[in-house]
Amino acid sequence: MHSTMSLLRALVGAVRSARHAPRLAAGLVPDDDVLLDAPDERLAPALVAAALGDPEPAAKLLATTRDAAEWEDRDRYVTRLATFAYARDDWLTRWHSAAPGDPDVLLVTAQLAVRRAWESPARAERLRELAPLVQDIAREAPHDPVPWRLALDHARGAHAGPAVFESLWEQAVRRSPHHYGCHVAALKYLSAQWYGSHRAAFDFAEQAADDAAPDSLVGALPVRAAYDGLRVPPGPDGSVPAARVDRAVVRALALSAAFPAGDPWPAEVRNLLAHVLVERGRWAEAWEEFGRVGPHATSFPWGAARGSVPQDPPPGSRLRSSGGDPLVRFLAARDRVRGELARRTPLRGPGRGSAGRGGPGGH
Repeated sequence: MHSTMSLLRALVGAVRSARHAPRLAAGLVPDDDVLLDAPDERLAPALVAAALGDPEPAAKLLATTRDAAEWEDRDRYVTRLATFAYARDDWLTRWHSAAPGDPDVLLVTAQLAVRRAWESPARAERLRELAPLVQDIAREAPHDPVPWRLALDHARGAHAGPAVFESLWEQAVRRSPHHYGCHVAALKYLSAQWYGSHRAAFDFAEQAADDAAPDSLVGALPVRAAYDGLRVPPGPDGSVPAARVDRAVVRALALSAAFPAGDPWPAEVRNLLAHVLVERGRWAEAWEEFGRVGPHATSFPWGAARGSVPQDPPPGSRLRSSGGDPLVRFLAARDRVRGELARRTPLRGPGRGSAGRGGPGGH
């Protein structure tokens, strides 16, 4: 009897999937139109020029962000330019030769050097060698938090103690109290993967989210803590509490809903939220979130993206592999959610908005 019922459920699920999957697929951006880490309209011309060996647009872009105190954009652009220079740095060398004292070229150069050191088998030793460079750039930035975000990432990999890390954190928040990149760097340090615990990470993330402005990406920091916590086995303080994960998801859903669908600004947060929703089997909400993501897939969290220093695992960690093509994994996750929703939707059931909400595994 049990085997007969299992077969019946499988057959019904296959029929439902065949009926509903095409309709669900019509509600999303087609696979061929999804872009991975697509640059915004300000960064794209700088990358095109860099590909042609011209550093001037990148220099002007970073100077603009520095003069206008656009710290969130500046952090993104520095990271993306350093990632581009990882594969082709002739334009960066030309920029450095033309303006060796330019704080922007020094920052991109340091970001690139730290990224390369993180990928070395002798990570801690290589990072310690870079300490004078990173410290000098940070000290020369009276208002800019981005060099201090880099210093926080550097210190974590170099096994800096809590006192050192706290002093860097104080300098970072003095320059920008709610800078998202600095908060992510601090959260990583406090995580169970590194020098903290699940409890410490969630306490920090939740407090930061409470203090953040309504439209600040810091509001999604708890879901980042949830993602990090789900990557490792239970530690001394146990597993990641399900209640805290659920609260983190609620916060992130509210933040995502505050931005227009397809907006590139919250794209990484939305990708992260969709990933956590998939892991939790919350298919209907994951489907809605993929709809909000639109064409903007991001390397984090779908793969081990080059240049994404904060997601690198510590030595000896038993993190689940995040290798492979991030875009392929993003599309596969969308397909999985579509299949799960279609399988759970009654043959004459409601439309996409309520599909799967009460069905098996809907939450």
